[in-house]
Amino acid sequence: MKLIILDRTDLAVRALRHLADLDDAPSRELAERLGTSSGFLTQILNPLVQAGILTSSRGPGGGYRFGVDPAGLSILDVIETVEGPTDDGRCVLQDAECPRQELCAMHDAWVSARGSLTETLAHTPLLDNDTRR
Repeated sequence: MKLIILDRTDLAVRALRHLADLDDAPSRELAERLGTSSGFLTQILNPLVQAGILTSSRGPGGGYRFGVDPAGLSILDVIETVEGPTDDGRCVLQDAECPRQELCAMHDAWVSARGSLTETLAHTPLLDNDTRR
């Protein structure tokens, strides 16, 4: 069982927090602040642009800005935008789709734990004064 957040999601969260402080940031400047390349940052932020959370502009001075009010975003919003749905219907014991007709011994406990975790993440704001950057 793996409960991990991908590095790209951590980078996306940090980028969004920087953008909240800057309002609008050129790609190169944001990448430099985050210790990554502009190309990699573009890959990381592309799902957020596609979802409308960010807007982007191209060109030498191109960059990113919020397309929505960042105060309304949760950590779960970012995780699911970057990584996909947290409930993918897979069995916690097998690397396969959950066979709902024959539930494993961990099914009920896992559903409960996943529900608690996603609820906590959904209620954790992206922008919290104690967790910025």
